[in-house]
Amino acid sequence: MVKNSSMWYFVMLFCLIIVLVKSISVSSRYNIGFPSDCGDIDIKKGSGVYMIYPEGVEDGFNVYCNMETDNVGGGWTVFQQRLNGEVDFYRGWNDYKYGFGTLYGEHWLGNKNLNILTTQDKYELLITMQDFTNHTGYAKYANFKIANKDSKFKMTISSYTGNVGDSLSGHNGNNFTTKDQDNDQNAHNCASLFKGAWWYTSCHASNLNGQYLGGEHKSRADGINWKAWKGHNYSLKTTDMMIRKKK
Repeated sequence: MVKNSSMWYFVMLFCLIIVLVKSISVSSRYNIGFPSDCGDIDIKKGSGVYMIYPEGVEDGFNVYCNMETDNVGGGWTVFQQRLNGEVDFYRGWNDYKYGFGTLYGEHWLGNKNLNILTTQDKYELLITMQDFTNHTGYAKYANFKIANKDSKFKMTISSYTGNVGDSLSGHNGNNFTTKDQDNDQNAHNCASLFKGAWWYTSCHASNLNGQYLGGEHKSRADGINWKAWKGHNYSLKTTDMMIRKKK
């Protein structure tokens, strides 16, 4: 009986030590300067892929950090990039939940990661875009947040500034829709209709996860469209969507 009690005591002590070590390991990341997003990384290191440790994420995950865009010091965490059409963006719910593509190229960081990032602090959103005549533009939103999976990754967004017109504020408060999970307000699935995945209303003024159609296209609204700038029959050459803590 005494022997069994001693063994039980040592097992409990061992488990307690493991819990304490893991707890100290996680908390120390925030105490000794582990980055919670790209804004915590020295911009002198330049743009590239870095490991970040958002609040509550023990193991962290890799992101692409843009340290050059905007005059206010870089530090942008990129969550979407379209460059050349090499990656298929017409995908299902789980792909958009967990992310896909290559961080140095075309990719979607994942709605789960977007929720983690935008609930740890207040964030702004910057979208940069380019057409096939190499004209560039941007749309910036002072407030941006993505809810959790139980809320269908609902987007909250407000306060536009930019030079391409506002084609995203109309999607404020909408859930995310993919071809295999219909959360929009249309009688049909907007993602299936317009070959993308987005915070569709019924259906969209922007479709930045649409098909890579190379500029002007005869099909309506199924390309990488930003209606306020190029309309529903023009698919953009490049887009970048990125977030940063509000200063």
